[in-house]
Amino acid sequence: MATDSSSTPSNEKPRRARRTRMTGAERRQQLLEIGRTLFASKGFEATSVEEIAAKAGVSKPVVYEHFGGKEGLYAVVVDREMSRLLDMVTSSLTAGHPRELCEQAAFALLDYIEEYTDGFRILVRDSPIPQSTGSFASLISDIATQVEDLLGREFKSRGFDPKLAPLYAQALVGMVALTGQWWLDVRRPKKAEVAAHLVNLAWHGLDGLEAKPRLIGRRKS
Repeated sequence: MATDSSSTPSNEKPRRARRTRMTGAERRQQLLEIGRTLFASKGFEATSVEEIAAKAGVSKPVVYEHFGGKEGLYAVVVDREMSRLLDMVTSSLTAGHPRELCEQAAFALLDYIEEYTDGFRILVRDSPIPQSTGSFASLISDIATQVEDLLGREFKSRGFDPKLAPLYAQALVGMVALTGQWWLDVRRPKKAEVAAHLVNLAWHGLDGLEAKPRLIGRRKS
């Protein structure tokens, strides 16, 4: 009787496909990406080490081995996002004209929100643990410091007190950041139109700036 040469002999076990083992660096990156997605959608408190490990197809000790726990993973995710946003803003400020600089700063933040939505959702939440790079508020202050130097030079050329530049820098950057948080969910109008309106308010407000602004209400202090 003829036998099928393609069949597996009874005394041999079918071979299993070998699974490619991740390197330590690859596993760490995988866990960071999974944690980033979960923290963005569920928040820090609602995300568990068990869920992170399950989605990565590993045991809980692997997460602890790489990050020391959920807090360590979260800290690395936040630090990376803050560095990315700060780099995007500071590297965008290349123009010579102050108005175009305002446009570049507005576009940088809106670009980040559009390209790294999960990262921005994580940043704008109140962090439950201390971060090595601070909070979102401190990040906005770092960006404002970049704008402060530009405003200081512009103030001086117009005869205004350059010591007030930090105040205006915080106001302008804060306006863009808060508008960005609103645009994060609505996504209307389009990014370029949002940037144009932000710069319209900022630039024409600066264009008509009074050297010594006065209060018109009854309260004076």
